[in-house]
Amino acid sequence: MDFDFLIDRLGEDGATAVGGLVLGLLFGVFAQRSQFCLRAAVVEFVRGRMGPKVAIWLLTFSAAVGGTQALILLGELDITDSRMLASYGSLSGAVIGGLMFGAGMILARGCGARLLVLAATGNLRALFSGLLFAAIAQASLRGIFAPARDAVAHSVLLHEDGGLELLSFLGLGDYAGLYISVACAVVAVIYGIKNKLTPWAWVGSVGVGSMVVGGWWFTYHMSYQTFESTQVESMTFTGPSADTLMYFLTPGGAPMDFDVGLVPGVFVGSFLAALFSRSLKLEGFKDGNSMVRYILGACLMGMGGMLAGGCAVGAGLTGGSAFSITAWIALASMWAGAGLTDTFVDRKREMAAVRS
Repeated sequence: MDFDFLIDRLGEDGATAVGGLVLGLLFGVFAQRSQFCLRAAVVEFVRGRMGPKVAIWLLTFSAAVGGTQALILLGELDITDSRMLASYGSLSGAVIGGLMFGAGMILARGCGARLLVLAATGNLRALFSGLLFAAIAQASLRGIFAPARDAVAHSVLLHEDGGLELLSFLGLGDYAGLYISVACAVVAVIYGIKNKLTPWAWVGSVGVGSMVVGGWWFTYHMSYQTFESTQVESMTFTGPSADTLMYFLTPGGAPMDFDVGLVPGVFVGSFLAALFSRSLKLEGFKDGNSMVRYILGACLMGMGGMLAGGCAVGAGLTGGSAFSITAWIALASMWAGAGLTDTFVDRKREMAAVRS
């Protein structure tokens, strides 16, 4: 698709940011209305229930994977030079960061994307946690925690020069990605029907996954229409949250790009969806212990997301749709970290409360 008109009107940086803004706005609407949440899906799964949240996550995942792989097969997308496939692969970062992020996701009651969506609907706990998440992510990327992040990330590498595409690594055929997405979709539909998902849950789940596909498609086409180099990427919220925070706090501290447009777009989209569905509601912390829990969770996610190379959306959906080896390892580690934390923190406390 030709974006010359948009580039001529807004400039290369402005056009890229507007693309992120539009896709983020739609992502926010779909995520708010579908209640998409990896944390909720993990909790259902580890407690032995294939409930609606699991069905929603699988449906979203299948849409992201299927759409991305279909565009690649049709020759409409090439992501071989994307950061997730072309950079070095940190096994230590994927595992340790994924475990940290998963644990933090349970403690903060949502991943980075979910906190952003909830903050827009009036959840002050999510707003506070999301800002802290972005600050810690920035400190881990370029600040005081950067040396520690580098040390952990570089301790065990899979490959120093790219070659991180999982399907090729396993020797699977070109259509393997589509087959995997179809299998996930079948399971999602079965449990979606069983759990009587609402129309918005069906539409919103597919919509969230489709925005991941849209992000890949837009940045790829922008990459060869702009004079300056444009990174081929899609939805992720750890790095973009940090960049957006720096953009508003220190003008000139972050470039105007897809990521800086994405985060405000998700916030606005979520707010509008909540406004029109009459689900805006102010919520805050109930006590000091609750606040400590959210602080710890946000810190773990900020550092963990930077180590893992992405958040639950960045590694789970975007990296998963690209079949990045490290993203799939990070996603598995997030499930493990979240499941262990729910089992030994939340369920243990709940059982103690019942006994008392």
